[in-house]
Amino acid sequence: MIRKILKWTGITLASLLVVIIAAWLVAYFNVRGRQNKVYEVNLREIAIPTDSAAVAAGKRVFEMKGCGGCHGAKLEGHTELDDPLVGRFSGPNLTRGKGGVGNDRTDADWLRALRHGINKEGKSLFIMPSYEYYKMSDEDIASVIAFIKAQPAVDSDLPRDKLGPLGIVLSALDKVPFAPAEMIDHEYVSKPVVKKEVSAAYGEYLSMSCTGCHHPDFKGGESPIPGGKFVADISASGKPGKWSHSQFIAALRTGKTPEGKELNNAEMPWKMTATYTDDELTALHLYLQTIK
Repeated sequence: MIRKILKWTGITLASLLVVIIAAWLVAYFNVRGRQNKVYEVNLREIAIPTDSAAVAAGKRVFEMKGCGGCHGAKLEGHTELDDPLVGRFSGPNLTRGKGGVGNDRTDADWLRALRHGINKEGKSLFIMPSYEYYKMSDEDIASVIAFIKAQPAVDSDLPRDKLGPLGIVLSALDKVPFAPAEMIDHEYVSKPVVKKEVSAAYGEYLSMSCTGCHHPDFKGGESPIPGGKFVADISASGKPGKWSHSQFIAALRTGKTPEGKELNNAEMPWKMTATYTDDELTALHLYLQTIK
């Protein structure tokens, strides 16, 4: 009897192991295939300015979009996660220094990355949230590129990004936005300029930066970060939608909600939104209040 129990236990465990290995291999080839997909896009090139006003404007947009959170205050790059199971994710060094990509990027390459989420070879970038940026106006996106190109070289050679075994499974299940090119409308044509005013229309433009975590419908839900906390509903049906404009501004400036909750900047980057003007935050709130 004991031999039979041990035998069938062994068979069951072996069968389970085979199923797990087969499932992981399916996930692996799914992810690798999506990483190696080449996107044929019609890149609409625009002129990139070099004047100081454009560089200053680009610095402001860079800060508003929270780009420094991944790429560093000096654009030297930063490792966001280094976990043997999930993987290693770094915002690359964007400068011309050692380990940087600045010397190897043309204006078209920068546009391709921001507009389409793809690299020089036409393959999707890794993790880069281009889906939050591709609708930026020509003026804003050109100024960001001008700012990046104007920065001094910084030596920072970061280790290569990679997905760990768990990261591959999570990516195959679309729990990790590892291929941003998949999430972009490559036929979208941005406006040359967006009018900066206190209006829901301008708020909609600014809200692109919120979609990565709060989802395109702003209803919140599951976090895009593996193991992250539940993301809040920021539409008219959520708490922020019911705040006054002044309460909304205070929360996104101080990291403290009207209910007294302290926001964790790693989960809700209020230090990024703290750089917004009162008019920008009011416009954003006006738009969120229209989402029923």
